[in-house]
Amino acid sequence: MSRESSICPISAHRARRIFKALTVAALFTALLTACASRPRGVLQPVAASPSANHVEMLVATMRDRSDNPGEMFSGERAPKPAFAEITVSIPPANARKVGEVAWPRKLPPDPATEFATVKAEEVDRSAAEKWLSNSVRRSPDRSVLVFIHGFNNHFEDAVFRFAQIVHDSRAHSAPVLATWPSRGKLLAYGYDRESTNYTRNAVERLFQYLARDPEVREVSILAHSMGNVLALESLRQMAIRNDGLPAKFKNVMLAAPDVDVDVFRSQIEDMGKQRPQFTLFVSRDDRALAVSRRVWGDVARLGAIDPEQSPYKEELAANNITVIDLTKLNEGDRLHHTKFAESPEIVQLIGSRLSTGQSLSDSRLGLGDHIVAATAGAAHTVGTAAGLVVSAPAAIIDQNTRENYAHHVDALAGPVGQANPGTTYIDCSKQARVAQCSR
Repeated sequence: MSRESSICPISAHRARRIFKALTVAALFTALLTACASRPRGVLQPVAASPSANHVEMLVATMRDRSDNPGEMFSGERAPKPAFAEITVSIPPANARKVGEVAWPRKLPPDPATEFATVKAEEVDRSAAEKWLSNSVRRSPDRSVLVFIHGFNNHFEDAVFRFAQIVHDSRAHSAPVLATWPSRGKLLAYGYDRESTNYTRNAVERLFQYLARDPEVREVSILAHSMGNVLALESLRQMAIRNDGLPAKFKNVMLAAPDVDVDVFRSQIEDMGKQRPQFTLFVSRDDRALAVSRRVWGDVARLGAIDPEQSPYKEELAANNITVIDLTKLNEGDRLHHTKFAESPEIVQLIGSRLSTGQSLSDSRLGLGDHIVAATAGAAHTVGTAAGLVVSAPAAIIDQNTRENYAHHVDALAGPVGQANPGTTYIDCSKQARVAQCSR
């Protein structure tokens, strides 16, 4: 047998599978490189700086306790919920830009220039309820904002990100972090996904408590990435149990939802006619969702749909869901995965709407015009009055790797700035679209 005849040819199907694995590995490498220098254990309290601002939050979690006091909670699953009161110190405006989490370069952090923790105490349920009651009373509209983080988040990641969102949005709602057992590891995707199911009952119980509490007049929910699975399933479960959702649940903000569009369609239907107002922020360069689509049977992910394509356009309008396209925003990390939190214009717009008790999607507010002006033309709305979902796009690999494998990546996920079949977008920066975008 000749040397040539002994070589086993690789089929096109297998070649695609191999390349997909290499592409995902490149994403993992890029993310690991980006986070390698970040210190752990930043929740060990330090003395406050007189020049810093403070964000107080209540934490409800199904994470197990960590042996490291500076971490508080690990990524493992606890048998029952735990609660904590945390205060994060945020450096003054001249030491950081809006949208940035100024992570400590070393421990202990310097509160004058970096995010730091000045209080981190685990509390029992009774103390947690008392904290919530006091915080709601201080809110001008007696509102609560619940944040549910996404995949690959350590506890401290979720705490600092939520503190940044609360501070930079200038929202006056009582902040509640609902954090689930994520191991904070890129290769723990399956574990994290199952942890959202594990936490569903606990989050529903939190929602039920907020619904019963007469002091709470309004509830908004912000979920990111895989946290959308947990948010939507908890709301669906609550609606089925209660024969509908309470009117005080006003806005649901879904950031970069890694959710099967068919599943979302079913969840919305199960919630019934009385449901929160939804707004979906999409982005055509969400390349992590493009990979997720391949992993989950080539079904479109909610955060990467084309809102102008049938049947999405008709379904969004029929369900009064507003869509805003953030594709052209240049804010966020190099993976483009945190635009909703790191764009000063968007995070402040969200806060101003929540603080004044208005829906982000209220057509009378001229939302499209505001965002077009703030982001050089990146907004698009579909439907009429509907809630508040925020999209955070994600790139598949870093720039250097993308240059080396450009044609392969383009074949897998589509070129940056172009549309995949079934995953395109509408560009509202075009003058012909402005009137439509601001309706």
